[in-house]
Amino acid sequence: MPRELRGVLAIAHTPFTDADEIDTAALKRSVDWTFAVGADGLGTGMVSETLKLTADERVALARMLVEFAAGRGPVFSAVGAESTKQAVGFAVAAERAGCDAVMAVPPLTARLAEAQLVDYFRALADSIGIPVIVQDASGYVGQAIPVGVYVRLLEKYGPDKILFKPEAAPNGPNISALRDATGGKARIFEGSGGVFLIDSYRRGIAGTMPGMDLLDGVVAVWRALSRGDEEAAYRAYFPVCAIVSLQLQAGLDGFLAVEKHLMVKRGLFPTARRRKPYGWELDAETAAEVDRLFDWMQHALGNHSV
Repeated sequence: MPRELRGVLAIAHTPFTDADEIDTAALKRSVDWTFAVGADGLGTGMVSETLKLTADERVALARMLVEFAAGRGPVFSAVGAESTKQAVGFAVAAERAGCDAVMAVPPLTARLAEAQLVDYFRALADSIGIPVIVQDASGYVGQAIPVGVYVRLLEKYGPDKILFKPEAAPNGPNISALRDATGGKARIFEGSGGVFLIDSYRRGIAGTMPGMDLLDGVVAVWRALSRGDEEAAYRAYFPVCAIVSLQLQAGLDGFLAVEKHLMVKRGLFPTARRRKPYGWELDAETAAEVDRLFDWMQHALGNHSV
């Protein structure tokens, strides 16, 4: 029986060795840290550099995350691909590896009509017994998914099988539109890195999927909101937002550069190496501002020794 997805679900970053192979020791260290700071589960997504991994690496990464999580929470795997056959293959492999769900963006190289999008996600849902998270990552890559696609999938499969991660701009209104179009039945997760988390929480999301780099801050915001402590929520939220605003200036490359910089700063990764090619490097002045804001976040969390 798949574990339920809820709360703070971290998106794993993929560490690489100098030989450009997945650093399994660093990956395990980051998974252990993820649960230690209070995440409810974890998985892969765009900031896992999924699209730059080989097919074998994608399957192996899902298998390693399940192994390293060791039952401490649900694990999901990003399976979106350029063909339905590829996506189904990754989904079947993820289920065999023990994942509790898969997450998929539509193909990025084709502009699909609504019926074609429905067919793509239906093929995924029909190929496996675990839930499918329908991801619209068009805020930074790919095409937007019309609300009608969400509604048709939910009507066909129900809220236990089909979940949603809408990231198209404007995020908040799109979350509300999906919520309202499905009569509140849709289980929605946000993926803004934390910058829209409080607004999204007020719109009724089931959880959030941040990268690991600011995970302790996002966990603090989520827990404060859950207990109704808005002062504590905003205290942690403001430095998180300030850091994410620096990530946003360079799109997906910006997120990856800053996130891996912070994973090194935390001592979780030995290097900030990313898979080439990429179009933006973290310059010294941006890095210095990220470091200052990170220290502010740690102070807000009460981690004065960091």
